[in-house]
Amino acid sequence: MSILTSRRPIRIGNVSGAYFDSGYHMYNQATKGSIDALTGDYLAELNLASNAQAYRTGQHSGWEKTAEDGIMQTLDVIVTKRIKVVINGGALNPSGLAQHIVSAVNEKQFDLKIAYITGDNVLPSIEKYLTPEYGLKHLDGENVNIEFAKDTDNFLKDSNRQIVSANAYLGSRGIQGALKAGADIIICGRVADASPVVGLAAWWHDWNENDFDNLAGAFVAGHLIECSSYVTGCNFCDFDRYPIEKLIDVGLPIAEIAHDGSCVITKHECLNGIVNIDTVKCQLLYELQGNIYLNNDVKADLTNIKIIQEGPNRVCVTGTKGYPPPSTTKLAIFYIGGYQCEMTVNATGRNTNAKFAYYKRQTEHGLKQTGTFDQFDILDFQVYAKAEDNPINQQRGTSYMRVFAQAKSERILKSLNSVFAEYLMQHYSGMHWSTDMRNFVPKQYLAYYPAVISQSELRETAVLLNKNGDNEQTIDVGHVSITEPLTPRANYNTANAVDLIKFGPSVNVPADIVILGRSGDKGGNVNIGLFVHEEDEYEWLRTYFTRERLQILIGEDWKDSYFIERVEMPHIYAVHFVVYGILGRGVSSSTSLDSLGKGFADYIRSKYIDIPEIFVRRYNGKTYQC
Repeated sequence: MSILTSRRPIRIGNVSGAYFDSGYHMYNQATKGSIDALTGDYLAELNLASNAQAYRTGQHSGWEKTAEDGIMQTLDVIVTKRIKVVINGGALNPSGLAQHIVSAVNEKQFDLKIAYITGDNVLPSIEKYLTPEYGLKHLDGENVNIEFAKDTDNFLKDSNRQIVSANAYLGSRGIQGALKAGADIIICGRVADASPVVGLAAWWHDWNENDFDNLAGAFVAGHLIECSSYVTGCNFCDFDRYPIEKLIDVGLPIAEIAHDGSCVITKHECLNGIVNIDTVKCQLLYELQGNIYLNNDVKADLTNIKIIQEGPNRVCVTGTKGYPPPSTTKLAIFYIGGYQCEMTVNATGRNTNAKFAYYKRQTEHGLKQTGTFDQFDILDFQVYAKAEDNPINQQRGTSYMRVFAQAKSERILKSLNSVFAEYLMQHYSGMHWSTDMRNFVPKQYLAYYPAVISQSELRETAVLLNKNGDNEQTIDVGHVSITEPLTPRANYNTANAVDLIKFGPSVNVPADIVILGRSGDKGGNVNIGLFVHEEDEYEWLRTYFTRERLQILIGEDWKDSYFIERVEMPHIYAVHFVVYGILGRGVSSSTSLDSLGKGFADYIRSKYIDIPEIFVRRYNGKTYQC
């Protein structure tokens, strides 16, 4: 694949969106059609930390086994088709996985060059960043409008803190350096999710670091395919309008990235799934920070992005504008936050709310008697699934309450266990629960602190291995030469609202009849993108869905400490919101059952709102064949 002859679009297949995705996806992407390169995202913010302690005690390899499995299944095809592979499945130990692959390559006598990327792990020097003199800032620390959740930065003042992992997000410079040096398989640790795609596209098209529009386009392409099946029909809000058989065991996406940074999102035709404007919009709007999307290599402005159906299972994405990246990058710090436990109790009948109120009061009384009630960091009683009136079976007439607790001491949580046992026979009518009580046993939990550090403080290198698995060449890739300070995020209601009367009479119906969307987490925040299909529907949507409207629809979950930002993306008929603080400290620290914010969009879309009748008639009962 000579750079001089590779001006056609590079065809990059995604093989994983999380460590759950099995190795056969890599094999399928390599064998079911034409492909130039494969990328895989195996890392959520938590699984690095979850494995860190076991890795340091020799009980874990440090890399993701599904990443290893995919490469081992696919090595023969990789060498035959000369496919480039860039994955972050090296996790805590990219050098170890790279050396393991070298052994397999040698055993098969293949001619493949293996490399790995270093520089993301700052745990050895983390105490330097945690000193008061350094002044480590939270990722949202520059936003004067937000209020952080309780205990967010307490660990910074705790001399007994136990930091489990600290990984900075790297860009694509190391990947590009390894590719230019001849690497075929590149194993990364914590690079930014889209960096493998950005690196491959920049190498293929021979872009320089200042080709910001092109880099931004590749960044968006990487974002669109990084979550595997999320763009080929899964986690898709409108799935029930399609034949369900199209969404069983779907293939993963492919991005064809052109020399100008535009891309086409597609898939292998022989594999199941759906790629259309709606699936692509849903994934685009997922886990954004607003209309400005940040990466180590580039800052992407999504305001004027356009998404067009080019053909069956082919969607063209253009219009992304690129600017210099910020001088900083995210630093994900995990530490021992304390202990937590949870359990659920069930109630059946018409008075379940009274039963749960009785149980809560009983529990609180018992904890006060033990003297521990005020010592909990969190003690939350969460009621889910209202029991139906006149149910057709007991299951549908049953509700449950989740009791969730966190505390610094295991002893405090054990008092909750004791109170449960002490009052077990003094329960409300018909109380029952799962006999599996493992979640009620106190266990340590990991707390998350997203910080920012300067990119210039990191030493990112690409290391190429020889056939013995030893370091043959180390490339110090330096830092981005042009950066741009971050400005406050855009935040506005629509500038030219229309009179909603113009759309005629309205009906009070669930929002999901007309509005599509997707939501996800960014630390302690949830983001939600909502969109419609037609121009007149967008005129209504952008006028109706203000920040104030979203706050009302959040309902009893809203707290005055939260803050909402809102922007518009007019060419894709979308509005996008970030709700700051609604997930608490985020990830493993969140009290929410939906700790990743994935269900938030469907909650908002399930609300009854006034929608013009003309729009409702367009979609009531509407189905699609593909």
